[in-house]
Amino acid sequence: MTRREAAAPGAPRIGHAGGADPGQAHEVDLHHHGDAETGPGLLDFAVNVRTGTPPAWLAERIAASLSGLAAYPDPRPARAAVAARHGRDPAGVLLTAGAAEAFVLLARVLAPRRAVVVHPQFTEPEAALRAAGHAVDRVLLTAPGFLLDPARIPDDADLVMVGNPTNPTSVLHPSDALARLARPGRTLVVDEAFADCVPGEPESLAGRAGIPGLVVLRSLTKTWGLAGLRAGYLLAEPGLVARLAAAQPLWSVSTPALAATEACCAPEAVAEADAWAREMAGDRAALAGALGAAGLHVTPGAAASFLLVKAVDGAGLRVRLRAAGIAVRRGDTFPGLGPDWLRIAVRDRWTSLRMARTLAELL
Repeated sequence: MTRREAAAPGAPRIGHAGGADPGQAHEVDLHHHGDAETGPGLLDFAVNVRTGTPPAWLAERIAASLSGLAAYPDPRPARAAVAARHGRDPAGVLLTAGAAEAFVLLARVLAPRRAVVVHPQFTEPEAALRAAGHAVDRVLLTAPGFLLDPARIPDDADLVMVGNPTNPTSVLHPSDALARLARPGRTLVVDEAFADCVPGEPESLAGRAGIPGLVVLRSLTKTWGLAGLRAGYLLAEPGLVARLAAAQPLWSVSTPALAATEACCAPEAVAEADAWAREMAGDRAALAGALGAAGLHVTPGAAASFLLVKAVDGAGLRVRLRAAGIAVRRGDTFPGLGPDWLRIAVRDRWTSLRMARTLAELL
């Protein structure tokens, strides 16, 4: 059985929670990701992992942890580091093999009567729910700003999933708007995989333990270049964490991943990530300007390490860019978007300039 076939149960009730995008009447491949766009010799604007990572100091910490592989992993130091990073009780921290494992655990442990996923966003939350047999309603945010209106979330939804900043729109929702989605009897899952792309993380809910039913997911993949290591964590009230931990395979997070988690939560690492976020914001603005000048519509208010753009015949443009040696992420596998949408990762200004010049020639 293929992974795609395994995801068949629990088909989504598209549009039941807010209306379907006219260009999204067909089903999409929820398991398509940016790494499928890359290839040998291609300039990579498809994968939104920070280039030049992991930094040398982090690679050394991970390498040093290999001497302890004979022992079973001990999650306590990493859990304490995450708790200190966000001012949380360690009992409210669950270490996971990337955020993807957290989505699967939530889907297997929770039994929602009405699950709502806010789209366009990362597709694995819905894929995990469907694979666990749950029906899914979609609330589709719309261009140009893809702004979240809390009033569009159905009152009877007892599970709501939303990204912040959202992949692929790069839009940062106000934390107060997200907090208004919380209520007794509802689990509110906020995917903050790209929160450390925002200097100071002003809209993060990771430190707000008093919001009822709140679950915050974080990943070390993007900023620290650890996609192959699988390191992330979940923050929630201790009772839910205990239920999720009971469903998690034993020693799910490896010793090297634990070492990386502990290191990346240290104050000096948080400061380094914040400095990168400030530098990246300038690179993002320069790329947005170049893409706009080339004739693309750039989604306003970008806050993460990528931009969502729309082009005339975007699907054809993606093919032409690939032929010219540049890979970008197709947008039509995100519910609510169509083939004219593309996601483009932020790179250094020289690399972005090269890409913008090629784009201008093609257009």
